[in-house]
Amino acid sequence: MGAQVHGTQSFDKAKRAEIKFSEEAMKTVQTIISKYPEGKQKSALLPVLHVAQAEFGGWLSPEVMDYVAEVLRIKPIEVFEVASFYTMYNLKPVGKCTLEVCQTSSCWLNGAEDIVRYIEKKLNIKVGETTKDGMFTLKVAECLGSCGTAPMLQCGASFHENLTFEKVDALIEKYKNEGRLRSYTDKDYHNTL
Repeated sequence: MGAQVHGTQSFDKAKRAEIKFSEEAMKTVQTIISKYPEGKQKSALLPVLHVAQAEFGGWLSPEVMDYVAEVLRIKPIEVFEVASFYTMYNLKPVGKCTLEVCQTSSCWLNGAEDIVRYIEKKLNIKVGETTKDGMFTLKVAECLGSCGTAPMLQCGASFHENLTFEKVDALIEKYKNEGRLRSYTDKDYHNTL
């Protein structure tokens, strides 16, 4: 085990040595980096973090963030600063499906709070928790840009709008049956109204 880093997580040099993008993910990362001028690869950090999060179990461990820093040739603290700022990056393990319910004005006025309570009861978890089977994590998010179709939630790259309890039941059942990690890099996303 290595030194303590950002809070309660520690850095494991042996674990870090094992972390490497798959060939397909590395091609994606290289394509992203190539969009920026030489010396400006830090500009690729946000999309590369999405790839890393999808590649390494849905969250960014200290070792994964260190690896991303190495790939982009930037300092590890620069990666951590960005990853810890945005709620779309997970700094602790999460379920395969992270349900992010919008909680800002339009969604709140249209029942987002009721949707959150319903999901908490249905999955027997609170906001910020993960189900015992590791399938679902519940989070609240600031504006997800779907004010006209509130309330809504995001799971991976998919938006689900005009939510009702029945729609939530169907979504949870669908994701449970799929049983796979959903991420912001999903190419098979589905938006529902």
